[in-house]
Amino acid sequence: MKKINVLVVDDSAVVRQVVTALLNKAPDIQVLHAVADPILAMERMKTAWPDVIVLDVEMPRMDGITFLRKLMAERPTPVVICSTLTAKAAKTTMEAMAAGAVSIITKPKLELKQFLNDSADELVGAVRAASVANVRRLAGRAAAPVLHPTAKLTADAILPAADNRAMVQTTERVVAIGTSTGGTQALEVVLTTLPRVSPGIVIVQHMPEKFTAAFAERLNSICQIEVKEAQTGDRVVPGRALIAPGGKHMLLRRNGAQYFVEVVDGPLVNRHRPSVDVLFRSVAKCAGSNALGVIMTGMGDDGAAGMLEMRNAGAYTVAQDEASCVVYGMPKEAVKRGAVERSVPLDNIGREILQQLSSFST
Repeated sequence: MKKINVLVVDDSAVVRQVVTALLNKAPDIQVLHAVADPILAMERMKTAWPDVIVLDVEMPRMDGITFLRKLMAERPTPVVICSTLTAKAAKTTMEAMAAGAVSIITKPKLELKQFLNDSADELVGAVRAASVANVRRLAGRAAAPVLHPTAKLTADAILPAADNRAMVQTTERVVAIGTSTGGTQALEVVLTTLPRVSPGIVIVQHMPEKFTAAFAERLNSICQIEVKEAQTGDRVVPGRALIAPGGKHMLLRRNGAQYFVEVVDGPLVNRHRPSVDVLFRSVAKCAGSNALGVIMTGMGDDGAAGMLEMRNAGAYTVAQDEASCVVYGMPKEAVKRGAVERSVPLDNIGREILQQLSSFST
């Protein structure tokens, strides 16, 4: 079995030691080198090029973002960002994601060794997902199993299934989007194409807590629509996109003809919190045929079951096509289950949303 070769770049000796040990325990992963900064990394890469790089952001001599941009310009390589869990670090990490990083692993300032050990499955899963990512698509702008998987809960852990009765149509429309690996860049492509007068949008992007607020702020600064991290009670209205906070589930609720969101605690669903399945099930229950579901790039199958519930409730459902995905995992599973009415390239998803929702009123 060919192993995934990893280069770890972090100025913390503890991080280098622990991450190396954790990754080397996986039967399909080996750490080639663990170095303190990008200058040393570039020297090591002259003799052996890694399949995946685990990269810190704030380092001496050269910061991680500068190194990442250089890497993506010269030889695109999958990069997993290993960043401190702070609001300040989150904004910097969003720059790294925009520059082409595949995903984020967080690390606290205190009790670092224990935290990394507790996050072993997440780290290994992120490296495996990165190893099959289409990073050339990120540079231009078959999911493996988790090593020691925990029990995989479904959306039943948060709310019961929809009863599939036809929903009464209202004048309010809702777009529900779910995505994971590669999704930060994909969402930027979709949301920046939407005009100020667009349907209300609810989004789950698999991302750690503290990072979703910085991500929403970044999108809000470049989109015509308003983008914000969701809070319980936020209305889903035209011209606004609400992103589920990292570490919380988000549900769509309905009061008469008006929609709002509820942010709740709860167990991991499909090993994620927020979970796309949880959001999609709530949309199926509360919006039915008044909704449009979109599932985009990501590893695993979160969202596939929920999208099927949406389709059965009368919603129109769309998947990002394989050619434009960074990781064709979540859309592939949704297509396989018969949950998707149409697969379209990433660049056409915004247009598809507007066309389909305009047809509701004709």
